[in-house]
This record gives sequence, C-alpha cells and structure tokens, in this order.
Amino acid sequence: MSPTQGQPQRPLSISALCAGDAVPGSLLMPVKPALASLRSKTANTGLTDSPPEPQAPSQGQASPRSKAAGTRRGTQLSLKGRALRLLAGREHSRAELERKLSEHAADTEELARVLDDLQAKGFINEARVVESVLHRRSERLGSARIAHELRAKGLPPDAIAQAVGQLQASELDRAHALWSRKFGQAPAEPKEQARQMRFLLARGFSAEVVRKVLAQAD
Repeated sequence: MSPTQGQPQRPLSISALCAGDAVPGSLLMPVKPALASLRSKTANTGLTDSPPEPQAPSQGQASPRSKAAGTRRGTQLSLKGRALRLLAGREHSRAELERKLSEHAADTEELARVLDDLQAKGFINEARVVESVLHRRSERLGSARIAHELRAKGLPPDAIAQAVGQLQASELDRAHALWSRKFGQAPAEPKEQARQMRFLLARGFSAEVVRKVLAQAD
C-alpha cells in the first residue's frame, strides 16, 4: 500500500533496506542500485566478513621444515656414501677415490680418515683393481697399454710389474685374436700392412709381437 498524502513516512531502518521486504516499492527502487554498487566495491577491494584461510603447501611443494631436513640429508651424503657409490659401480684404487672425492671433502684429513676406514674394511683392494683391469681390458689391449692404465690409477709399481708379467705369456695369442676379429685376412699391399701394424701398436702390443702376428697371417 502506498503512503497517503499528508501522512508522515516512517524512517527506514538499515535492516529493512538490506532485506528488501516490507519496504514500499517506490522507496526501494533508488536504494537497490546503491546496494549493488556497494557490494561490487566491497568485492573488488577484497573485503570479506571472514579472514582468508591459510593454504596448505601444494603436493610436491616442501614446507620450510622439510626443506631444512632435506638440506641436512643432502649434507649427510657423506664422503663414505659417495665412495661406496663409486665402488658399487666398479673397483677403484685409493688414488682414484681420492681424486674423485677431493672436491667434496672439507679437508684432506677427513678424506684420509674415510679412505683408511674403507681400506681397513676391504672395500678398497688394489689387488682386485688389477684383476678387474686385466679381466676387462686384456682381450683388447697389449701389456703396454694396460700398464699405462694401471699407473693412471695410482697403483704401486710392483703391482703393475706383476700384472705385466702375467700378460706376457699370452701376449702373442691375444694380439692374434684381436687381429683376427678386426681384419681376418693378410694385407694385400704395403699400405694395408702398415695400417694393420699401426692398429696393433696403438693397442699396446710390442713391435715384435705385431711382426709375429702379421707373419702368421701370410
């Protein structure tokens, strides 16, 4: 019912304005756009009735505490752990481990203590290093090349001399087997003969052994 002329209008309350009911339509019409504008401004400024809830770290994102623990674990990948990882791949001499781990060591004393412990427990065994090299390389290399590799590993001269002595007995047979796999037939001209000789010499076989191999091929 619209208000009659001359009858005083009752003041509108805030609750009545917000609710929108029991308010004369003629009075409510100009109020609705104002309320809509107010609600829009409030939303744009990010004002809400309740504070935002804290967000948990997403999956795969570490919390600060877990990051600190991860840093400690990374530091705890000790020299010993690194050395054991290398030894799990193949046999290493002490000199090889020292060379590979030196950049991760705080000082030389720490590295020496770790290597002493590994050697005392049998993880570092230079006799096994020699056997490993002979097993992997003797079919493809002569004694000169194998001796060079053993020296590069920092092995003692007596161990190298003993290894070379073991290879001498089979040097000719191994050179001939390698020549057969690579060429399989005698050279037909001097140029090819020189190429075959260079191949065997580069593999560490002596000149005398190489001449014998090519002589057997004729």
